[in-house]
Amino acid sequence: MKIKAIKTRIFKDGEDLIKFITKEIPKISDGDILVVTSKIVSLSEGRTAVYTNEKDLEKIIKRESQFAMRTKLVWLTIKDGMVLASAGVDKSNANSKVILLPKDSFNSAMVIRKLLLKYFKIKNLGVIISDSRTLPLRAGIIGIAVGYAGFKGLRSYKGSKDLFGNVLHFSRTDVVDSLATSAVLLMGEGNECQPLAIIKDAPIVFTSRLNKKELHIDPKEDMYQPLFEKTLKIYRQDL
Repeated sequence: MKIKAIKTRIFKDGEDLIKFITKEIPKISDGDILVVTSKIVSLSEGRTAVYTNEKDLEKIIKRESQFAMRTKLVWLTIKDGMVLASAGVDKSNANSKVILLPKDSFNSAMVIRKLLLKYFKIKNLGVIISDSRTLPLRAGIIGIAVGYAGFKGLRSYKGSKDLFGNVLHFSRTDVVDSLATSAVLLMGEGNECQPLAIIKDAPIVFTSRLNKKELHIDPKEDMYQPLFEKTLKIYRQDL
């Protein structure tokens, strides 16, 4: 698998995203995956907001969230089935505005894919809209796919056997977030100005159909839920 981050000029608010992509990437081949940072997708869709104080920012974050909890450092939120800091509302690289996540990242990915398939005259293309997130009890950020299209995001090993012949009942691989993390590692999070990346020869299964909820887990069924429920109780006792 090969990944190439694309250095570009600064993307402008309200600019045509497809024209930008096709100018910065003259050639996309059949079977490639295009990774697009959520920031420029949002800018192309006008998904920005101006705020004057922290109360305004709080209202924006709550409006963008299905669940929001104030913590010491950030708002801990759930948005579109994902745990994100401050609902993905980003103050960095925003030129005095906050950038929100796309309204529907999956739909945005499908539209980008459809237009680029036609433009480059190819049959198979994956599109990932990437963002960054942190993991509990781990320092630093990793990439995450807030939306994608053109391939299966989850690989199941259920029913297959491991090296010792044991039948696997639960093992699954989060393909799309693994790819997003690999791309974000090269794209960077600072002033690299590399909002696009091309992934070649990825071990994926292309499909024109997409299950937006294939990666979702009911919070009650999440394997970490008992741990954090117990941890919260301990923390509350120490307060």
